[in-house]
Amino acid sequence: MMRKDRKGSMLPIITAAVVLLLLGLMSACAGPAEDQKLPVQVLILPKFEVGEMEGDFPGEAQLFYEEYLAGGEEYEIAGNPEPVSLYYKDGVALCLAGQGKVNAALNTAAVLGDERFDFSDAYILAVGCGGTAEGYGIPGDVYVISQAVDFDLGHHADAREMDSERETTWFHDESFDGSAFIRMDADLTGRVFDRLKDTKLETTQGTVRYLNKEFPGQDWADRQPRVMRGTSVTADNYWKGSFDHQNALLITETYKCQDPYAVTEMEDVAVGQAVRQAGLLDRLIVLRVGVNMDVFPAGVSPEKLWGPKSDDQLASDDSTESIDIFETAMGNCFAAGRILIDAVLQGEQL
Repeated sequence: MMRKDRKGSMLPIITAAVVLLLLGLMSACAGPAEDQKLPVQVLILPKFEVGEMEGDFPGEAQLFYEEYLAGGEEYEIAGNPEPVSLYYKDGVALCLAGQGKVNAALNTAAVLGDERFDFSDAYILAVGCGGTAEGYGIPGDVYVISQAVDFDLGHHADAREMDSERETTWFHDESFDGSAFIRMDADLTGRVFDRLKDTKLETTQGTVRYLNKEFPGQDWADRQPRVMRGTSVTADNYWKGSFDHQNALLITETYKCQDPYAVTEMEDVAVGQAVRQAGLLDRLIVLRVGVNMDVFPAGVSPEKLWGPKSDDQLASDDSTESIDIFETAMGNCFAAGRILIDAVLQGEQL
């Protein structure tokens, strides 16, 4: 009887243990609690990588990945037709936002909405390359972007349809103004520029020869790369040429941008919209580095550059467009970006 009583007395203990185990499993499946979210101090948003994330010819992400994320954890960000990876290590996160406005907006929104991560105190550092505006900057310059404007919202015409000869073929439509531009936090942009303005940047012999040939005697072109403030013009296409250069200038003027048109790219206004939707616009920093110019080199037509027989690759050392500056430009963008990231990781407020 005593042995039977001992067995009977064990049943409640065993049952309680099973219940606790099941509750633990249910809690784990439900995901991390609020205080278990991974804290993010800096979220880096490049747009593309050329090859691998480390060890080969670098695109927009590689140098940041090698310095801050190598050996960290990789998480799949769900919610889009093609899930993307977010890399995380010691408070730094990095995700390829994708090329073009749609991809960049969707992926940025998906990352910021992922409940596994706490972005409430994160700085969002959007980095990438672009085409430098003739008359303002040179390949290799790094731009602290104070405003991004949408090249596509409004009305565009083909010059052949116009009933008068004019330099611009873009027409303003006020109904789009609510989403046609993103203004970064002015105070943050100013502090970031002050930190970065004396950053030493590199150039190449090929770039110097190119500038001397294409823009002889122009003071704006006859110098070393430097950090500058500017406005980025976001297009859904990879445009180039003097007509759309004039359109970009007009768009920048129309939206009363604080800083001149500096660079054209394909994502900034979209990333900004997604960040604003998440309530984090006052934490967004955008750095763009010039890898080519927004006008065609002398003797180079669109057909020669982009036609079916062209094998020109912008992200290479022998590109007609980027001369030999692309890899050096990636180093310039990283040199500026790491100043900001290191400051944040050391506990400083930007």
